[in-house]
Amino acid sequence: MNTTFRNSRDNNVLFVICCVVVIIVMLGRVINVYHFAVIGAIFELTNLPLLTLLFGLPIYCLYVFWKDRFNLKSLALYCALMLTTTIVLLISQG
Repeated sequence: MNTTFRNSRDNNVLFVICCVVVIIVMLGRVINVYHFAVIGAIFELTNLPLLTLLFGLPIYCLYVFWKDRFNLKSLALYCALMLTTTIVLLISQG
C-alpha cells in the first residue's frame, strides 16, 4: 500500500507558530529591545508567554510527531528540532 504523507493544517499552523517563537526569541537576544520604550514594553509583556511556548511546544511537537506515526515528513519533528536547538543556544550563550 503506497500512501503519501500530507501535513495537516494543524501541523502547518504549528510550524508557523514555532518559527515565529524562534525568530522573536532570537531577535530579543540580538537586538537591544530597550532602545525604544514601546518595543521594550511589548517585549516585556510577551516575554513570559514566549518562554512558555519555547519550553512547552517541543513536548507538544513530539506528541504530534508520535500521532503522525514517526513520519520524517511531519513538520512537527522539525518544529521540535528547531525549538530544542534554540533552547540549547540560549543556554550555551548564558
